[in-house]
Order: sequence, then structure tokens, then C-alpha cells
Amino acid sequence: MSVTATQTVQHGAGGGSLGYRPHRVHDYLYDHVYTVSSEKDHARASFRAHASLDRVKKVPEYKAMFSNLPHHPRYTLRLEATDPVPVFIDRRWRGRVEQRREALQQIAAYNPAIKIQDSICDHPDVSGKNFYKYFKRPLIPFSQHIPPEVVLAIPKADPFAPPDGGRPATPLVRTVAVQTDYRESEAQTDPCTLEYVIRPGSAPELLTLATLTWGQGLPSGVAEVEMIERARVKRAWEATLPPLNDLSQLDKRRRMMDEMERQEWAIREAEIERLQEARLEVLKKLLKQREDKQQEANTKRLDNLWSKHQHKKEEKIMRIRNNHIKAIRKLTGKMKNVEGKLERRDFIKEYADYGSQTYAPLSRIGFFPDRNSERCVVKSRFLSSFEGLLELESSLPDFVTQPRIKAPKPKTNTGFIKRAARRELELSEIHQALKDEKTKGEEKKPLRFLQKIEKPIPRPTTPTIRAPPEGEEEKELAVIYLQKLLRGRAIQNMMFEGKEKRLELIQELRTTHALQEDKQLLKKAEKQVTLALQRQRDMHQHKLSVIESHQSNLEGGILADMFDFLSKELVRLQEERRIHAFAMLAERDRRIREAEESGRRQVEERRRREEDEIFRQVVQVHQESVESYLEDIILGTIEKTADEQARDEIHKVAEEVNHIAYEMEKTRTHLQSEEIVAELVYSFLIPEVQKITVRDRVRQSQRKHLLAAHRIVHAVTETSQGVTERLDSPATSAARKVLEEMLTQTETDSEPS
Repeated sequence: MSVTATQTVQHGAGGGSLGYRPHRVHDYLYDHVYTVSSEKDHARASFRAHASLDRVKKVPEYKAMFSNLPHHPRYTLRLEATDPVPVFIDRRWRGRVEQRREALQQIAAYNPAIKIQDSICDHPDVSGKNFYKYFKRPLIPFSQHIPPEVVLAIPKADPFAPPDGGRPATPLVRTVAVQTDYRESEAQTDPCTLEYVIRPGSAPELLTLATLTWGQGLPSGVAEVEMIERARVKRAWEATLPPLNDLSQLDKRRRMMDEMERQEWAIREAEIERLQEARLEVLKKLLKQREDKQQEANTKRLDNLWSKHQHKKEEKIMRIRNNHIKAIRKLTGKMKNVEGKLERRDFIKEYADYGSQTYAPLSRIGFFPDRNSERCVVKSRFLSSFEGLLELESSLPDFVTQPRIKAPKPKTNTGFIKRAARRELELSEIHQALKDEKTKGEEKKPLRFLQKIEKPIPRPTTPTIRAPPEGEEEKELAVIYLQKLLRGRAIQNMMFEGKEKRLELIQELRTTHALQEDKQLLKKAEKQVTLALQRQRDMHQHKLSVIESHQSNLEGGILADMFDFLSKELVRLQEERRIHAFAMLAERDRRIREAEESGRRQVEERRRREEDEIFRQVVQVHQESVESYLEDIILGTIEKTADEQARDEIHKVAEEVNHIAYEMEKTRTHLQSEEIVAELVYSFLIPEVQKITVRDRVRQSQRKHLLAAHRIVHAVTETSQGVTERLDSPATSAARKVLEEMLTQTETDSEPS
């Protein structure tokens, strides 16, 4: 019998294969089983092989091996120049050769003159790579006088066999593998029961177990053994029953049967109790399992709710954090540009800084430089599981897991010692010397004539015995005698109690072993009296049992009616309470819904008021903005109009003044010009100089008080005249010089005139 092993291959989420390919790239050239339907498919497979990514290799760039930037890739793709298919492999389509060979085979089947070279098959077995050849049924290509819908098969003669040779003889015995759909345990039947013949007059005990079958009593357990023992005891009891033809033993037989029936009922009641206890235990286990399942379901539901709330909380926290980071980023950007000036982008600075957005853009903008970083991650079961790590560790050599560290060889001293080593050696010598000085102390000299004297072991004390006092021995003898008396009396009491307990047995022995006739007659009379008393007692018990049965029937009927009435009342009361509970729940739901509705109504009204207030405020803001906009427009228009009118009037006045000035310039003499200059100087420069002098005087008068205050506070001993001279500003002195020069100039100009 063959064995079948089934393995389940799980596909990934993307539907791709894990660990295998449907076919290799160059299977259309190497694999004889791989077939294509036509030359077009052969060309398509060849183009697919040339365009595959197997010839594309990743060549790492060592300067940017760990870079994630797009303009500095960590590897480049290079196409291998060498062709993976050797030169001696035929790249042509094999279908034409096969078509030619099949045509020759079909023609040779009808024309024996045509011979075809036999093809040598390495493995002509049915199973294997040639399995598909044994299911081919070629059709006759040419037409005959047979209708076109009828297609004949090729004759069964082997076209590859030589014409003179015959087929090999079929072996007489073949071994064929069989696969069954059943296991051995499922095919196992019940143990067989052989036919048997009973010897006449014999009743073997084994036949009493004929009712037991496999699965129903066999193999036997404790219950079956107890049943067999009870059957044996019952058969022994039946053998001791008096015969039915003995009328004097009918009462005894009835009593024995009643007693046996009571025992059987007791056994049945015990079995029923045991079955009830077993069912109760099973019920308890089922209830416990149901409670555990319910508890597990509740726990899972609570865990799911908790995980959902935790997920929502984490999402909310992340959203708050992202908003916080975004707000902080915005505030930082605003703080950098407080004045709100617009700056142009400095490309030179960005390309000079390798940390700018040009070289390392931020992922929040939408660019992810490490998007394809998972391609370089090594995914292996040896690194993702503990068992894989153990297997990998066991496969590694010893020098990897147990490194051997060689001690460094001491350096050979060439005679030259560096300054640091020399200083360290001197410091260590000084430290050792200080340490020796601290530990050095005065050694104590041993005593010259000191000797140890050992003391001898003391001898143990001699034991002594105290002499008994007078009269003690006589007391002891009296006590022993009293103990003997008490023990003898106790034995007598025990014998008397035993005789009293077994007095009935003694009487029975005396009755069975009585030998005198008068005693035997006395025993018979006692026996008759005893039997009569027993009959009276049985009759009385029978009457009592009949009365009790009637009373129990009446009590049972009354109790049944009463229990029926009570059960119905209980059901009615339960239904009434349930209906009342439903009514209360409905009332509570109604109140809750009313409260929720009122709350929703209040919330809706509050929201409506808030929306009305918001709308009113928005309308007011819009109205104010419109008014301010119109006011700004009107004011701007008024100012613009006033400005234009003022400019026009000023231009007109200026033109008139210019005309008057030009006319005066035309009629003005040199003397009038000098007078005008003098008036201008007198009206502009001299008042300004007077103002400056007045201001200097006021400032100097105030400086006196300030200097006095300063002198009092800072105790500065300086004269006010010197301070005033030192505090004169250079602008004042320059103005005075200019004024003097102008005055001298005017005087010189006025003298000749």
C-alpha cells in the first residue's frame, strides 16, 4: 500500500509565489517537456528570455553605498554582456522537426518501404517525463471515402519497431501499487464469534455473557464485573430456594424472594443514583464550560473594546501632537520673519548647504528618499525566529561562537624608554616605596624562656546510689498486689460483658444441641409460638401496608393536585412579575428616551441660539467692515480731492508769484538786489542767531543749577565757569564763527556803497 504526503503551499497577499517559479527563463531550449504551440510562441518566449531581469545586475557605488538620495544612488544597473546560453545550443524551434517526423511515421504505417531511424529513449517508463506521450492519439491527415465527421485512429502496430521483430512477451506476474481511501483503523471490523455446540445436560457459565458484544460491554470494565458477580450470587441463591412442589416451604420461598427483590431494588436505586450523580457531574462540567466560554467571550469583547479605545486614544494623541508640531513650526517660521518681508529663493545658498531641501528634502513635503529601502532588508527565518537563530548558531563553526583570544606578545625592549613610560615607572616606584613605609612596623621579639604547660585531664566523679528509706519496699509490694487484683477484676468484667453480648448465640447453641426429650418438646412449643407470632406480625404488617398504600395513594393525589395548583400559581406569578418587569423596563426606557429627547431639544435650542448669535455677530462684523470700507473709501476720496484742489491752487499762486517775480527781476537794479539780500539776511539769519544765543543763555543758567545738584550728589569740585566752557558744543562755536564771518562780509560790502 502506497503512502500519500500532502503539503499545502500558502500564497502571499499579492498573489505571488513564495520560493518557486512556474518555469525558468530558458526552459523552451533545455527542457524537452516544455512545448510551445507554434513558432510565434517560440519567438515570444525567446524575446521574453532576452528581456528578463536576470541579466541585469546591481553594481554598488562605494562612495554613496549608504545614500538614499535620488541624485546620489547607492548602486547602478548593468547588463551582462555574456550570453547565458552556450553557442552549441540550437535556438531554432523544435516543432518543425517533430512535425516532419510525425508525418513520416504516419506514412510509414501504410508504406513499409519507408524506414524511420529508431529514437533511443533513456527512460521508456510510463511514469516520468515521457508520461504525456502515452496519452497522444494522432489523427489521419488525409481524407478518404469515409464521411468527414468520422475520424479513424492509427493502427496499433508500433511504427518505431523493426518490421521483422515482435513485441516482447508480457510477464505473468506484475506488481501494482494501490492507493486506498480508508485507514487501517477504519477498516477494522468487530471480533468474530465462532460457532459452538453445547454438550447435552451442561450449562456453561460463559454462555451467560452471550448478550455482550464489542462496544456494548466488551471489553469488560468494573460495571460488567460487578454484573457477573451479581449473576453468580443470584444463581447460587436460586439453587438454595425451596422447590415449588413443597407446600410447607412456600412461605419461606416467598420471604426469600421478597428479600431478594428488595436487594435488587436497592441495587437498582444505587445504580440510578450513580447515573444521576454522573449526569449531574457532566451537567456541572457543561455548565462550567459554558460559563468559561461566556467569560472568555466577554473577556475578548472587553479586550477588543479596550484595544479599540486605546487605538482611538493613540490616534487622537498623535493628531494632537502633529497639530502641535505644525503650530510650533508655523510660529517658528513667523518669528523668523517678524516684519513679514518676502525673500527670494537663494539657489546658490541651497546648493552650497548639503542639509538644505535640495539635497535632503523633508518627508512631510511628500518626498520619501528611503521608499525602496525594504529591498535591502534581509528577510530570513534564521533571523526572525528563535528556532532559526538556534539552527543558525548550530550551523556556524566553533571559531565564530567561541572566539579564541591570543595574548599579545610582550614587546622587546630595545633600550630606549619613552618619557611617558619612564615617568609612569618612577611614579610606580614612589607609590610602592610609600606603601612599604606605611606597612613597615616594629616586629615583636619572641620570649626566650616561654614554655607551654599542659594541664592533665580531670577524672570523672564516682556514681553513688541513694539507699531506699524504711518501709518503701513493703509499700511497693502492696501496690503490686493491688494491681494484680484490679487486672483480674477487669478481665472478669470483660468476660461477663462478652457473655451478655453473645447470650443469644449461646441460647441458639443450646437449642441446636439439646438432647433430652423434654427440652426438645419445649423447644418445639417455643418454635410454634414463635411462628404464630410471626404470622400475626406478618398479617399486621400486611394490613398496615395496605392501609399505608391507600393513604399514600390519597396523599399522592392530594399532593399532586396541590403541587399542580402551586406550580400553575407559580408560573402565573412569574409571568405576572415578568410582565410587570417588562412594563417597568418600558416605562424606564420611555423616561430615559424622554430625558434624552429633552436633552437633545435643549442642546438643539442652545445650539440654535448660539448659531443665531454667531450669525448676528457675523452680520454685524460684515456690516462694520462694509461701513469701515466705505468710510475709508470716502475719506480717501475726500483727501485725494482736497489734495488735488490744494495742489491746483498752490500751482496757480506759484505761477502768479513767478510772473510777478519775473517782472520784478526784469525791472530790478543791482542796488535793489543787495537790499533784498540784506533784508533776507536780516529777517532769516539774525533772528536765528538771536534765538541760538538766547537758548545758550537759558541752557547755561540751567546748567548752573544742574552742576550744583551734581556737585552736591557726586561731590565734584569744579567751577561752574570751567564746566560751562567745557560743555559748549562744537555746533554752537561753529554757528558763532559763521555768524561773525557773515557780519564781517556784510560790513565790508556796505562800506564802499
